[in-house]
Amino acid sequence: MKKLLIKGKKKLNGSISISGSKNATLPILAACIFAKDVKLSNVPFVKDISTMLELLKFIGMKIKILNKKKEILLKNSNKNINTLAPYKLVKTMRAGVLVLGPLLTKYKKAKISLPGGCAIGSRPVDLHLFAMKKLGAKIKIKNGYILAECKNGLIGNTIKFPSISVGATENAILAAFGAHGKTVLLNCSIEPEINDLILFLKKLGTKIQVSGRKIIIFGNSVSKEKIKHRVIFDRIEAGTYLIAGALTSKKITINKIQPEIIKYEIDILKRMGVKIFIGRNLVTITKARNLKKIDIITKPYPGFPTDLQAQLMVLMTQANGLSKIKENIFENRFMHVPELKRMGAKIQIKNKTAFVMGPTRLTGAEVMATDLRASVSLVLAGLIAENRTIVNRLYHLDRGYELLEKKLKKCKAEIQRV
Repeated sequence: MKKLLIKGKKKLNGSISISGSKNATLPILAACIFAKDVKLSNVPFVKDISTMLELLKFIGMKIKILNKKKEILLKNSNKNINTLAPYKLVKTMRAGVLVLGPLLTKYKKAKISLPGGCAIGSRPVDLHLFAMKKLGAKIKIKNGYILAECKNGLIGNTIKFPSISVGATENAILAAFGAHGKTVLLNCSIEPEINDLILFLKKLGTKIQVSGRKIIIFGNSVSKEKIKHRVIFDRIEAGTYLIAGALTSKKITINKIQPEIIKYEIDILKRMGVKIFIGRNLVTITKARNLKKIDIITKPYPGFPTDLQAQLMVLMTQANGLSKIKENIFENRFMHVPELKRMGAKIQIKNKTAFVMGPTRLTGAEVMATDLRASVSLVLAGLIAENRTIVNRLYHLDRGYELLEKKLKKCKAEIQRV
């Protein structure tokens, strides 16, 4: 099994180009089921993307990958379409359930395996199914599969989500694309990745209006023959490297981004005492000498993202005093804490809140990744720890970070995969 070896205490210096967003690409790939001919650019070639492409091939789409150009060409001739998403292709990736909406609304039936993914919480698909039922689908759960059908097609409706969910919002938008009439979604997620999906669907030919957490989709659209789309940058990757810069750098420039999208994350780092220069499509960051403690609560966008909670916790170990981070999104997202404690971190968990005492000297250890974001938090800890850190279970890391070692090595980090 592959491992990362990291020699810590190296001052990082250089620039890092941010890849396209995994979390934007996945729902857009699901939306390609509606399209005839699509060219996607700025695609991150990480494990979750390759899994989704395998799923689309299984469904019956033609796919060509241009690795050097970071492009994917997708075609759907509507011939020999399979409305099944099998367990073997959905078990490692929750985003596989996003083909439910497109298959159901376009082909009037779908059989989707209940999804897998990270072990950070139950993350049930109840809200996805709630939305499909509101649009007129008949749904059963049998032998680990979602069985959905709508013999006369989906019908537009008003859907108010009982709680905010990124995946359910995406699936409802996708289902409403092909539904008859108007669909009004209330209490939606408004992540930048959802805006990117909406932009893609508008290019396909539908009319969508967004006002706060209200999204209106005018369905039963006719897809255009050919479209092109460039995927938005990965704001979680950008935030991860910003925190790496705050921990370790003389000076690191993060480029190929839109700084206004990560304004809240930048403001948090500034409040902790990190020096940041903001350019048009880049951010330059230098290590803070005296990091200040901070209290954070994870919230849906535009709040602080749960996907950066583990990374920020590493920075908190180097701040002066007691910092707090309350996890409001997922119930099991502190599984990195025991591993960080093995490296010397002083962290206590109580009532969904991590209490982090700093500054703490971290020392290298052999650690184990438990989920995607936890894995990269251990890499960040290894960069500042004394001696050598070994990170196991890299398949978690590879689900969402493209060329991580290469990007860090370019900034003078001592890191290698063995």
